[in-house]
Amino acid sequence: MASRADNIASNLNLGNFAKATELRQRIWFTIGALIVFRFLSFVPLPGVNPLILSELYDSTRGGILDLFNTFSGGSLERMSLIALGVMPYITASIVVQMASALHPALAAMKKEGASGRQKLNQYTRYGAVFLCAIQGYFLAVGLESFGAQSGLQAVVDPGYMFRIVSVINLVGGTMFLLWLGEQITSRGIGNGVSLIIMAGIVAQFPTFGTNLFEGGRTGAISPVVIIGFIAMVVVLILLISFMERAQRRLLIQYPKRATQNGMMQADRSHLPLKINTAGVIPPIFASSLLLLPLTISQFAGNSVDADSGFGEFIVTLNQYLAHGQPLYMTLYAIGIIFFCFFYTAVVFNPEETADNLKKNGGFIPGIRPGKRTADYLEYVLTRITVVGAVYLTLVCVLPEYMIAQTGIPLFLGGTSLLIVVNVTVDTITQVQSHLLAHQYGDLIKKAKLKGRLR
Repeated sequence: MASRADNIASNLNLGNFAKATELRQRIWFTIGALIVFRFLSFVPLPGVNPLILSELYDSTRGGILDLFNTFSGGSLERMSLIALGVMPYITASIVVQMASALHPALAAMKKEGASGRQKLNQYTRYGAVFLCAIQGYFLAVGLESFGAQSGLQAVVDPGYMFRIVSVINLVGGTMFLLWLGEQITSRGIGNGVSLIIMAGIVAQFPTFGTNLFEGGRTGAISPVVIIGFIAMVVVLILLISFMERAQRRLLIQYPKRATQNGMMQADRSHLPLKINTAGVIPPIFASSLLLLPLTISQFAGNSVDADSGFGEFIVTLNQYLAHGQPLYMTLYAIGIIFFCFFYTAVVFNPEETADNLKKNGGFIPGIRPGKRTADYLEYVLTRITVVGAVYLTLVCVLPEYMIAQTGIPLFLGGTSLLIVVNVTVDTITQVQSHLLAHQYGDLIKKAKLKGRLR
């Protein structure tokens, strides 16, 4: 039977939205912060020629720069102050999270509670600053050397001063985005960093839609292909929405306890295990590892003789690792499956969960507490991770296959869809939570008013 809270949540009236003043303020604050983020993406770095930079970027499409450019909302293509986006922070947080699960000292710090989490967050910020400085420096050096080799000069006055100014601006831009994300999380709706990434991806939807329908108008793209692509995106969105909320709920039994009426009653609960425990990390890692050699070969190919042995190797590597090629899609699928199991093993520890259940007196019916429970949890987790890995592989490889067969210049990959759908679902859930809290507040006020009248 559904609980009373479930009944209220299912009967939420959106008419209460007009009465929820705090929720409206939070939504407007979130929208304003995202507008600031989009304005900053059009402010170029000092000393960069945007017109020449656009020509240089077009010659390197298909590498890892496309992935980062998608997540930054086109900021990398325009080389703006926030060209690096929040990806250094995401990378640093993933590294710290993995290290806290593997390193004993960091694992003990994680168990300290709020103080331990605060220290880990501080380490993550230090790591983000370090990665920003390294990436910013190599980005500035790459702009200078790549422009000179191709006969175009994107940097007006190359030198150490340009590199120093670029590093300072890029680090400051990323740190400002992190601060803006924290403000959205505390004073707005949803997770700020996730919303910033989603806003960068969504900002490119109009451009892609215009190019898609323009190709259909001119006859470059068949109308059947356009309809099939739209149908594929709708099906993938529905699949992602279903699978990201799918859980394997394990029944947890607690010993009988005396109630207020003197009767013995056994408490029951559930341990939810997500089908996709790894989230969007496996596609990001797999695509980054695959596109990194391609990007390096593209930059190196400008200074290497194509007739030499190394030059032939560079050309062959670019051909086999290009989007839509069988080798690329095979390695992409293998990488997603590997990182699904690897990251799930990092973020979920069956032995620790079994020990916590044993300390609290909980047990799984039919399974002995302790090692047997840990083995059972690992067995169940492995089986559902197989389903999650197949789901992620299907969502990410299907758009790549669509690109290879139709030739559509598609930036909307499976990783982008996963991020957009996940963040949208989480944000809607928080809006519903605020509306539910507001509805409960109205019920409490009415109950107090009736009590005073009596």
